[in-house]
Amino acid sequence: MYSKILSVLAIAAVAQAGVLDYSHGHATSYASSNLGLGHEHVVPVVAHGYNAPVLSHGNSAHHDVDYYAHPKYEFNYGVQDGHTGDHKTQHEVRDGDLVKGSYTVAEPDGTLRTVHYTADDHNGFNAVVEKSGHPVHPAPVHGKVLVAAPAYYH
Repeated sequence: MYSKILSVLAIAAVAQAGVLDYSHGHATSYASSNLGLGHEHVVPVVAHGYNAPVLSHGNSAHHDVDYYAHPKYEFNYGVQDGHTGDHKTQHEVRDGDLVKGSYTVAEPDGTLRTVHYTADDHNGFNAVVEKSGHPVHPAPVHGKVLVAAPAYYH
């Protein structure tokens, strides 16, 4: 337990001493040093009870990498299960910040609900709902309903 506490305190002391530079603004597996020793060099860092060499860039040029990729996809999905009556479909297309799509769901009354939607950074999310088909409702039961009397238990 003491070794864990000592390891955490050692890392905090190294960070406070200015050996590690967190000015890059992104996560990296390398720690930078402000020692100004020239090109790349190795700085030992104590972590979890062992010395781990950490590559440092020193005064070498730092190259930023843009990790933004233009989102673009299209997909379709559908289920037609006659046994359970589960019928649904979905289609969606995305190109950048513009998303267009639709989905259809079978309602319990036999109608189909279709939703056409669009989304973008200017108009937000907009949906238009359509119902198609004729609802089918069970006929009401007229007459006497017999209900069994509760059984007596000992």
